[in-house]
Amino acid sequence: MDLIKRIDRKPVYKGNLLTMHDDTILLPDGRTTHWDFLAHKGAAAVVAVRPDGKILMVNQFRNAVDRVTLEIPAGCKNEKSEPGDVCAARELEEETGYRAGKLTLLLKLVTAIAYCDETIDLYLAEDLTKTQQHLDEDEYMDVQAMELGDLVAKIRSGEIQDCKTVAGLMAYYSLVLERKEK
Repeated sequence: MDLIKRIDRKPVYKGNLLTMHDDTILLPDGRTTHWDFLAHKGAAAVVAVRPDGKILMVNQFRNAVDRVTLEIPAGCKNEKSEPGDVCAARELEEETGYRAGKLTLLLKLVTAIAYCDETIDLYLAEDLTKTQQHLDEDEYMDVQAMELGDLVAKIRSGEIQDCKTVAGLMAYYSLVLERKEK
């Protein structure tokens, strides 16, 4: 597959979050085609577990799907080079009003590998301390604490479809099962 090569990349649109590019691709047979590419600075997300075992979740409106979704706390990095744990800690406190005493990387995720370079670093947040929520001026979200089993059921029923939330919760679920086996 190394015969496929990008020979040009032209920015088409630059927004607050994404830059869309038109990539010219050289195919193995010598023809060229055009592929869309979205550049993103990356993000971090957090499976935040309170001492009682409940997981902090946020309800927020998502324009792309035109509805309120239930998600783990997350947000964009300030710069592509920002460490994931710094972003995760900031977003956890901003969105939920909790600070983590311990952050552990669960996994790294590429959200839409076919057309976007967005990566999300997913962390487990433990030893939580209540602080104060600091939402951005255009953010509106409600925080709720839920049982892991209930969240896994919502994934299986299709109620939770957000890939970072599914990946983060299932990675934590797997970790819980591993801990029980030991």
